[in-house]
Amino acid sequence: MPDAANLRDSTQILLPKSALEGLRDELEERFVLTFRSEESRVRIVGSPVEIKQASAFLARNGISVQ
Repeated sequence: MPDAANLRDSTQILLPKSALEGLRDELEERFVLTFRSEESRVRIVGSPVEIKQASAFLARNGISVQ
């Protein structure tokens, strides 16, 4: 059985809302993702493949994803 923390890490990204300024529209255009606002943060949820590609896109645009 897979570890829940590893599965969660491979299917979501949690960032401050300000980190997505100017990038959210392009993320929504390029990838199949769900965005959930949580107070001052945004949770981006998707398949492991989409999250990996979105993480690479964010990194290319100067957003650190852990």
